Amino acid sequence: MLDRLDSTLRRDPHRPAVLATTRTGAVRVRATRGDLADLADGCAAALRARGLRPGDTLGVAVRPGPRALAVLLAADRLGLRAAVLDPGAGPDVLRARLALARPSLVLADATAQAVAGWARPLARRAHLALPDLAELGPVATLGPRLPGCAPALDLGAPRTALPARPTGDADAAVVFTSGTTSRPRAVVHTRSSFAAGMAAVGALVDPRPHRPVLGGTFFVLVPSLAQGAPVALPARSPRVLARQLARLRPQATYLTPPQLRAALAADARFTGGVWTGSAPAGAELLTRVKRAGAARAWGVYALTELFPAAAVEQEEKAAFTGDGDLVGALLPGVRARTDDTGELLLAGPAARHRYLGEDPDPWVRTGDRGRLENGRLVLAGRCKDMVLRGAENIYPGLYEPALHVPGVELAVLVGVPAEDGDERLVALVQPRPGTDPRTLRAALAAPLARMGTARPDAVLLADIPLSGRSRKPDREAAARWAASRLTARRTGGTGGPGCGRRGGAR
Repeated sequence: MLDRLDSTLRRDPHRPAVLATTRTGAVRVRATRGDLADLADGCAAALRARGLRPGDTLGVAVRPGPRALAVLLAADRLGLRAAVLDPGAGPDVLRARLALARPSLVLADATAQAVAGWARPLARRAHLALPDLAELGPVATLGPRLPGCAPALDLGAPRTALPARPTGDADAAVVFTSGTTSRPRAVVHTRSSFAAGMAAVGALVDPRPHRPVLGGTFFVLVPSLAQGAPVALPARSPRVLARQLARLRPQATYLTPPQLRAALAADARFTGGVWTGSAPAGAELLTRVKRAGAARAWGVYALTELFPAAAVEQEEKAAFTGDGDLVGALLPGVRARTDDTGELLLAGPAARHRYLGEDPDPWVRTGDRGRLENGRLVLAGRCKDMVLRGAENIYPGLYEPALHVPGVELAVLVGVPAEDGDERLVALVQPRPGTDPRTLRAALAAPLARMGTARPDAVLLADIPLSGRSRKPDREAAARWAASRLTARRTGGTGGPGCGRRGGAR
């Protein structure tokens, strides 16, 4: 797939590759095929000049777009392992992830450096306690450099000595998922598993040359560009996104369920096929998309560990009357089974090789309960603690320790259903006896601010229910109580029975 993409980019270099849309809906070319190929070559030469060699780890904190794609293509060209870093995860989590990955170099754009605190003046101003970067490897800026940012990556290095792409299989990417700040967890994909995933997406979407595709993920960009289709990055504003869809009339669109709901609220019209995933997509949402003009509307079941795994079209999903959530037929090569607890396990060519620091395992634990019915996969709810808000996976274990400030006896993060079908993230904090609620909320302000995009929607002070012989927090009971309390707030009720031995929320 990447060989085909490289060939396509160098053929007809003046053709558009990445499109952008103005606020009025006007379409402009953000990067041509030649621009992408040139930037990828420049990045590869610069990284090689910095001494990076096959097997080294490259940290990548660059916003989605042409630069990020060029960096990943350059890493593949040199046989590097790209560790994808999310500055929005908060400095404590980011620091732990960097310490585990130990990149030889971190490439970051100016925005990522400002968010993560790598720009030292900004870090001091934000009172961030960050590690010595010398322990983690040097940092270089890709793209426009602002005051306080790391030195720019030198894209002027000679390109004549660039090696051919390595042959054989090896680590390609590290993508962080769950774990804690003391023991972060990361998925390791190899070149072959990435290639299988991209080939599966290409077969599912089957993009045609020269007609635009709307989507922003790596698994959308690569197959589309390899087939000769230009890609438009989705606008953030729902109104601008609606104008973008009207102007582009894309042959294929990939948006998350929250993006779809926002676009529909802005009276967006769709064309061609629409694919959605990263969060549950019900039959009602897919039906609305088809009513808004889409020829086909697909829900895609995928995980960071295996992308994609199954897909279902709206008509089939709407006709399903059984118990659970039909997510469709397994895609070619994907195998499924359940363990003794009913948890769904998946395997296949696109499955991750291992978790960083752990032994390889062909079977991916999904955290979902599921079953196969006539070759179709039906889910029956999640068995992980993970909370899915919007299209973002939030793992409570990453953030709960930070909530245990003085005066806190116990704290958990739980997801509660929202009216729009999404989940809300709620922090349930049990104060120690005699703790003043106002003082405690003030103490929680700093750790909450450091949670980045995982900051909860609500903080409730209450006793947390316990269960089992070990008296562990009962998350299901806590989530039910939090949901009833939030409902009571909206309706002016009492919120039902108390939570825990003292009951009530403060």
